[in-house]
Amino acid sequence: MLEELKSYLRADDEENSDLENLLNDGKRYLNRLAGIELDFNSDILAKTLLLDYCRYKYNNASEYFLENFQEDILRLQLESAVSIYDKEQE
Repeated sequence: MLEELKSYLRADDEENSDLENLLNDGKRYLNRLAGIELDFNSDILAKTLLLDYCRYKYNNASEYFLENFQEDILRLQLESAVSIYDKEQE
């Protein structure tokens, strides 16, 4: 995931540590919003939101993330709620 983020942000190897921190913060943040532990490798929506969250945070604009990705975040939350419901029904 680090290499994808570096490519997405056009960042170099000197920023690896900072980018790893961004990824970890973003994963925790999106997991909290979704209410479940997301799989950022297989869930394309979660992965896209993670990369965009990191982009906003990297550019010191994280306060605009919720506003600009409101529809995608809602979709992620709904998919997560359905996933939880399905697991409870098993």
